[in-house]
Amino acid sequence: QLQFVESGGGLVQSGGSLRLSCAASGDTLDLYNVAWFRQAPGKEREGLACRTSYGGRTDYENSVKGRFTMLRDSAKNTMYLQMNSLKPDDTAVYYCAVDPRVRRCELWPGNYDYWGQGTQVTVSS
Repeated sequence: QLQFVESGGGLVQSGGSLRLSCAASGDTLDLYNVAWFRQAPGKEREGLACRTSYGGRTDYENSVKGRFTMLRDSAKNTMYLQMNSLKPDDTAVYYCAVDPRVRRCELWPGNYDYWGQGTQVTVSS
């Protein structure tokens, strides 16, 4: 069964950058659709980016397009979220997730069965 260890969150000033990591064990990430979500206090979980396993297409939510990039290192079975030009509105707990079904990825949390433990990102103004 897939398990994850997330890391890389922290406190950063507005305009700064962070790279989140999601190291997987139990299976190979490349076989599955993978995604990043976040959840701010009092708000619903929001999909940020997802990558479809077949074809390798990556889709981004509009508010992070051009600022955030999904990356992966197949040899390390790890995926990353590179976040640049961070804003205070980006403050949230960030989660990696996996959808084990063969379909185009979507930014809908209900599609994802496996989740990381979350890592806090705080952006100060």
